Amino acid sequence: PRPCPKCSVKSTSPHVPVACVTMLSSTMRRCAFAFRSTSAAVSHRPCAVTARFPAIRSMATRTTADIGIDSIGIKREAPVHFNLDYDEIFQHEVEHNEGIIATKKEDTFCIRTAPFYGRSPKDRYIVDSEPSRNHVDWGAINQAMKPEVFDELYERCTDYLSNSAERLYVYDAFVGTSKSQRRKVRFITEFAWQHHFVQNMFVRATPEELETFGEPDFTIINACKITNPDSKRHGLNSEVFVGFNIEKKCGIIGGTHYGGEMKKGIFAMMNYWLPMDGPLPMHCSANKGDDGSTALFFGLSGTGKTTLSADSARKLIGDDEHGWDDEGIFNFEGGCYAKTINLSEENEPDIYRAIRRNALLENVLIKDDGTPDFDYIGNTENGRVSYPINHIQNFDPESRGGHPKAIVFLTCDAAGVLPPVSRLTPEQAMYHFLSGYTAKIPGTERGVKEPEPTFSACFGAVFMPLHPFKYAEILKEKMNTHGSQAFLVNTGWSGGPYRVGKRIDIPVTRACINGILDGSINDAEFEKDDVMNLEFPTTLGSVDPSILNPRSTWEDKEAYDAQRLALAKLFQDNFGKFSGDAGKFAAHGPKV
Repeated sequence: PRPCPKCSVKSTSPHVPVACVTMLSSTMRRCAFAFRSTSAAVSHRPCAVTARFPAIRSMATRTTADIGIDSIGIKREAPVHFNLDYDEIFQHEVEHNEGIIATKKEDTFCIRTAPFYGRSPKDRYIVDSEPSRNHVDWGAINQAMKPEVFDELYERCTDYLSNSAERLYVYDAFVGTSKSQRRKVRFITEFAWQHHFVQNMFVRATPEELETFGEPDFTIINACKITNPDSKRHGLNSEVFVGFNIEKKCGIIGGTHYGGEMKKGIFAMMNYWLPMDGPLPMHCSANKGDDGSTALFFGLSGTGKTTLSADSARKLIGDDEHGWDDEGIFNFEGGCYAKTINLSEENEPDIYRAIRRNALLENVLIKDDGTPDFDYIGNTENGRVSYPINHIQNFDPESRGGHPKAIVFLTCDAAGVLPPVSRLTPEQAMYHFLSGYTAKIPGTERGVKEPEPTFSACFGAVFMPLHPFKYAEILKEKMNTHGSQAFLVNTGWSGGPYRVGKRIDIPVTRACINGILDGSINDAEFEKDDVMNLEFPTTLGSVDPSILNPRSTWEDKEAYDAQRLALAKLFQDNFGKFSGDAGKFAAHGPKV
């Protein structure tokens, strides 16, 4: 037994003490030992001080009727934990053994989402009902779910959370930092770490805003512990389901613990709502310079949106989801969600330093001494960390910016064909925006073990309920109006394809980005690749000129030529799906 240094009460736990934490708030004080056993499971034993204070703030303990979720079918006698603060969340996470504490990273909590380490896009559905069915771009991405199937699964979710869930957490927040465009969102979950995740990722409401919050514009009901044994009868892909009912303003999740389903589910809803009113929703990161000049970084998961937007010389607006309205750029979120594979303070200092108390690590190995091992990929390459945006030292408090001067399309080219940076004409910008080429990186989606070339329109087709050309039209109009210039930046491989060449170093990509942001790229001489129909600079600041031309980095030039032709053909085959006004941009893509 060892005495607690805060209250002198001795612990009789057989576990090895690894941390003692005192949590304070205006109405609460707790002191507790946190222990880690040899099996790396976390246990928690409160000391005597706890008994002298309420378990949680009175505001944070509500009934289902107080919150209003009884009206949507969730009724239970046990108290509901409502909008907990970070200290309260931490205690819940530890008390209920939801993960492990990275004691050498300022007590960052770490959870595991096994067996799902990424989203399940094949299990995502939109309910086929009026009037949304007339707007949704139905197909392999936006799969239809029958209303009666949704209703049956909805009832299973609400019944489980009412009668079987051990605990219930409700979090109310906003999506969007623009008060004229934001929406009110509610998340109902069983785990404290999920409550933690959405608090990190969405725009936190003030106490005054919570008092007048009213009915949410959309509610996510996360019953991740249950599955759908009747998936075949329902005509669904598997026992996992992620369903969105636009008319009923509700989404349901079952069978997967992955937190990103909640984040991207609300993003998809913003991608449905905003274009109806004129603003453009975008799968991009954004930052701005001291002069107020704003830059956008479009890209799919694993392309570098989060890494490249976290720049010590510029203020971070946001790392993943934004809107563009008549006033400029605004963030959808209140936090960041970064990949941690091979993370180091040297290469990504802002993200590395953001990992501290209140951040939440996912699927990262924590060593016995409490240190995260960001190089370990035995479970997944999609280790992640979510953190509130104020963990980035140079963040913009308003999470807003002016109309963008530079627009960067990020692609992770696993073929090793594309130049590190290319300048695009306005027409080429539309072509590459509609193409959305990259390679899926292992771990970002269920089942991806090797990089796979993929085309995702708008650099986020899996989140876009409307036809891609709807978004492209708005982007074209805004770029023309505000004089924005577009570039294609390859953060993938050079000198050969995946497993042969080498991934382009982050400092090299940053140097290319710097050339875009300071305008020096426009002073460079350019060389034309007639096959890919791209022009790239022959010199650019501190970048080694030898890597700016991708063909020169390949030892086997004939192999490069063959790979280039194959990639150009992939582009052409993909763009063949567009017709009408969208199809006219085919002339501005690769030539075979």
